[in-house]
Amino acid sequence: MKSNASSWNIGNVNVVLENEVVKGTLYVKDGVIAEVIADGSVGSSEQQSAITVDGKGGWLLPGFIDVHVHGGFGGDFMHANRSSYDRITKFHASNGTTGMLATTMTASKEAIEAVLSAVSEYQNESMPYASLLGVHLEGPFISEKWPGAQNPVYILDPQLDWLKTWTEQYPGLIRLLTLAPERTGAKEAIAWMAEAGIIAAAGHTDALYEEIKSAADVGLTHAVHTYNAMRGLHHREPGTLGAVLTDDRIYAEIIADGEHVHPAAIAIMLAAKPLEKIILITDAIEAAGMPDGVYSLGGLAVVVKEGTARLQDGNALAGSSLSMIDAFRYMLTNTKLTVNEVSQLASANPARELGIYELKGSIAVGKHADLVLTDSEFNVAQTWVQGRSVFSK
Repeated sequence: MKSNASSWNIGNVNVVLENEVVKGTLYVKDGVIAEVIADGSVGSSEQQSAITVDGKGGWLLPGFIDVHVHGGFGGDFMHANRSSYDRITKFHASNGTTGMLATTMTASKEAIEAVLSAVSEYQNESMPYASLLGVHLEGPFISEKWPGAQNPVYILDPQLDWLKTWTEQYPGLIRLLTLAPERTGAKEAIAWMAEAGIIAAAGHTDALYEEIKSAADVGLTHAVHTYNAMRGLHHREPGTLGAVLTDDRIYAEIIADGEHVHPAAIAIMLAAKPLEKIILITDAIEAAGMPDGVYSLGGLAVVVKEGTARLQDGNALAGSSLSMIDAFRYMLTNTKLTVNEVSQLASANPARELGIYELKGSIAVGKHADLVLTDSEFNVAQTWVQGRSVFSK
């Protein structure tokens, strides 16, 4: 499908807008959505003269935005090199992701700084596939009690001086940071991040209910892979989970792969949280898109068997081999949500949280043409970033 001209249409398609589905044609001009034309309506003369891609009766979705992804197709963001980043962004673009946060692991200061440098350089050069929208630092300021697949050797209290130095060196690069709010110095770090425009997230944490509420009072607004690697809910101590599910100031990530979270637990989240506060993520590692075998995550050996990744030592779940389109299909199949609602979790909500909703996250005139075309069964056929085709099946 040729669609890299300065202006083009995609017709014969179900266009998934935020609150409705329109059967018709979408017109893209200079990388921006210019018109949505319902069947039976007439577009501009300019639109009518543009080349048209046949959507074959499929679905046209806003591109997915993954705020928590470590790698894919043999690449890991901790590799800190362009070759690896091309592999990751190409693989996830082929599964509908148009933007992502390069997510680090709990590692040495030097290793994290290498990632910051590499992502900054990648952003300043051409990004041929999915865009890197910034960095998500997952750790190292987490709880020793809930390391998950993070390397416990590098866990420590928040180092505010590190954060200040990194943001001075790479302004606007760090978009999200995961920490355990109960750690010494965490509240000070959270308050500073809120002022600096960095999303403060609770994760790998043993925080009590009141500790999460107190952290939210000073700026905590996000929870990573909800249910996983956090203090669970008890009826006399609601814990981290209880606070996340009941505090509407907090966005809640969910890994929808049938392994990390039971469908009933997802239903509980959907009943407890406003839909606009839930975000689909992959937490994908280098094994995503690869065969079963032994891989590495944060310097730890990971065994992938039947698509499920676990640490070789200890058997803890170690990220996933999930793609965003798989998560999208899982939510459609295992919940009562509509296509529009699942699209909100995968695209609109992360865009809003990142402060880029005026440009991305939904299909609307004036927004970037970050688009995903699927067939009727939600298999990705083509992906565009700002109107440029980055994947075609």
